[in-house]
Amino acid sequence: MRPEGGTAEALPVTDGSSQAWLDRYARSVMQTFGTPQRVLVRGEGPYVWDADGNRYLDLLGGIATNSLGHAHPLLVAAVTAQLTTLGHVSNFFASAPQVALAERLLQVAGAPQGSAVFFANSGAEANEAAFKMTRRTGRTKVVSTLGAFHGRTMGALALTAKEAYRAPFEPLPGGVEFVPYGDLGALGRAVDGATAAVFLEPLQGENGVVPAPDGYLAGARRITAEHGALLVLDEVQTGIGRTGEWFAFQNPRHEGVVPDVVTVAKGLGGGVPVGGVIAFGPANATLLGAGQHGTTFGGNPVAAAAGLAVLHAVERDGLLENVRTVGAHLRTAVQSLGHPLVEGVRGEGLLLGVALTAPVAPKVAEAALARGFIVNAARPDTVRLAPPLVLTTAQADTFVAALPEILDTVGEGVSS
Repeated sequence: MRPEGGTAEALPVTDGSSQAWLDRYARSVMQTFGTPQRVLVRGEGPYVWDADGNRYLDLLGGIATNSLGHAHPLLVAAVTAQLTTLGHVSNFFASAPQVALAERLLQVAGAPQGSAVFFANSGAEANEAAFKMTRRTGRTKVVSTLGAFHGRTMGALALTAKEAYRAPFEPLPGGVEFVPYGDLGALGRAVDGATAAVFLEPLQGENGVVPAPDGYLAGARRITAEHGALLVLDEVQTGIGRTGEWFAFQNPRHEGVVPDVVTVAKGLGGGVPVGGVIAFGPANATLLGAGQHGTTFGGNPVAAAAGLAVLHAVERDGLLENVRTVGAHLRTAVQSLGHPLVEGVRGEGLLLGVALTAPVAPKVAEAALARGFIVNAARPDTVRLAPPLVLTTAQADTFVAALPEILDTVGEGVSS
C-alpha cells in the first residue's frame, strides 16, 4: 500500500510479502537480533498486521513499550502537532514540552522538592546516566542482582548479570558485585561503607517476570541508608502504569519506599524513543553537574510531547485501574485453565509471566504467533505477556480461549 498525499515519495512502499522484505532485511540490516519473525506494516489499538495481511493481538506491546497500543489518536495528534511546531532544539535551548514532562514525571513519581529529571533516549541510556551518578558519590562499588537486566551498553551491561551478554565484551566497567535477587541477607552482607549504590528492579522482566518479595525494597532502602549508598530502581520496564501503579515501587506492599534514583523509558513514549532518570531530592539531583553528562536527543520536544500524551491518556482514561482489572482477570483466567503445561502465573498488572512445567516457551511463542497472538519467551520456561495498557478483558479472553490449543500443540512434542 502506498501512503497517501505528499508522503508517498518519502516513505517506503509497503507492498510485498513478508518473505520479500525479510530477504531485503538479511541483505541490509545488521544481524544483531537474528531473523525477525514477521514484517509488520500497520497497527491499531492492541492489533498489528503483517505484510501478508495477517492480524495479530499484540500481547507483548513492543516489550512493554506500546503503552497506548498502536496509532493511538492522542499520541499521533500530539507528536504531529509538536513536529509541525518545533521538532528539535539542541541542549543549548529548552523547550516547553521538555520542562512540562519533567514536572509531570516528578509529580507522578511523588518526588520531593528539589528533585530533577535527566532525559535520555532509552532505558540503557537512562541506566548509563544513573551509573555515572553513582561515581559522583566518590565511591565505585555497586551492587546489582543475579537475573538483572539493565541494558546492553557498556555501563548498563556491567550491571547486567547474564554471562552470555557480558562475556563477548569484557572487560566491562568494574566494581559491580552481584547478589541473589530477593535475598535481603545477601544484600546486607554485600553493602558496606564503600558501596556507592544498589541497582534493583522492582520486578525482573527479562528474568522471567519475577517480582521482588514483600519487604525487599523496603529492606534494601534500610540497608542503603545505613551505609550511605544510593538506592537506584530500574523501572524501565515496570514504570508508567505497567504494574497498575505509576511506578512499581509505589505498590503498597513496598511499604512506601522512597528511592534515590529511578530510571524510566519504554512505556513513557508509547513507542516514541524517550527515557529518563528521576533523581529524588536536591542532593541526588545535583550529582551530575554541567558538562558531566549529555545526550543529543534527550528531552527532544517531539519525544517529550509523546511522553506528555501518554501520561495524559493514562490518567484521563483510567488506565491504571484498567491494568489492575485486566491483569488480574488474565492471570486468573490462565491459571483456571488447569492446563498441565501451566505451572502458574506471576507478575503484576499487565506484566505477567506464564510459568511452564517444561522449557518450551519459545515453541509456545511460535505456536501462538501462528494463531495470531504475539507473546515472548522471557526464558525457556516462561512466556511473558506485556500488552498495551488499553487491552480489554474481551480481547484478553480471545487469547485465553486459544491458549489450550496452543499449549496442546507444544505439549504433544514434549510428551513424545
